[in-house]
Amino acid sequence: YRFVQQLLPQLNKVARIQVDLYGSLSLTGKGHHTDRATLLGLMGNQPATIKIGDANQTLREALQTGKLCLNSQHDIAFNYHQDLLFHQDNLPLHENGMTLSAFDTQGQQIDFETYYSVGGGFVATAEQLQNGTATADVTVTYPFTSADEMLHQAEKHGLSLGGMILRNELAFQEMAVIDAKADQIWRVMSQCMERGFATEGILEGGLNVTRRAPSLLKKLEANAAIENDPMEVMDWINLFAFAVSEENAAGGQVVTSPTNGAAGVIPAVLMYYHRFIKALDTKQLKDFLAVSGAIGILYKTNASISGAEVGCQGEVGVSSSMAAAGLTALRGGSNEQICMAAEIAMEHSLGMTCDPIGG
Repeated sequence: YRFVQQLLPQLNKVARIQVDLYGSLSLTGKGHHTDRATLLGLMGNQPATIKIGDANQTLREALQTGKLCLNSQHDIAFNYHQDLLFHQDNLPLHENGMTLSAFDTQGQQIDFETYYSVGGGFVATAEQLQNGTATADVTVTYPFTSADEMLHQAEKHGLSLGGMILRNELAFQEMAVIDAKADQIWRVMSQCMERGFATEGILEGGLNVTRRAPSLLKKLEANAAIENDPMEVMDWINLFAFAVSEENAAGGQVVTSPTNGAAGVIPAVLMYYHRFIKALDTKQLKDFLAVSGAIGILYKTNASISGAEVGCQGEVGVSSSMAAAGLTALRGGSNEQICMAAEIAMEHSLGMTCDPIGG
């Protein structure tokens, strides 16, 4: 999407687009739908606003006809096997790299850009990574780069972690916008779960994996009518996570929390609280997201949230750590207890194996 916006002043000159995928974007590209996502972006779709059903139908038609409509306004010829290339090697700055190139009718290159997906939906150009300008240059009221600094800032100013992070967020946007975005995040998470509950069948990818969420939901609803098992809540949490993860595997709309690969954990914990503890309101959502986001910042700053760099333990471990922190905040835990919960959740994920088959 960013590349096609960059091309807008000369879009009518573009006759061909070439996509070169490298590293993990290539090696797991088809299993992770990187190819489809790239083409949908070139067609002018954005993750937060895309209507998946309509977009997928348009993409199918494009692949069948061999015509790609850039930014939904300029048609070019497109050959999937010649114009979208999977490379076995890495680009120098990160494991997730891709280069997009535009050519005119004479085969002359009009423009190109190299992008790196550094985890959690963050995308930077090669220039931004090299110059350290991938993040916004904004000064927050309570800066921190470690848990110790975060706790010290909160104690010094007499703030909860959630309250402190929300004050920092005001450096980026007004509270009304924060409220709207928190509600939007929860709405997308909830709708994703509902689709996962209702959609049966075999997941794409060639491994013939059957969706489990619909059958598990039926079993839990039937079981609830005949017995009251206090441990059954764990099965419900698994159901919530399965529903989101299976939607992600099918190319549905999910919230990166903090990544697509780990997108089921935080929604599952939030839905557990919403269904079994107390109905969520915007204030609670903001507190949960602020606290869990703060923990995510620590991992992204000091380690990584990219599965290509740190594997499943990094992705799922971070999401579990974030979810534990957010839940502890909602249950009234102190700032120190929030950090303890985050540490314990990560501790039990370290060393987790990652053995993907076909991406």
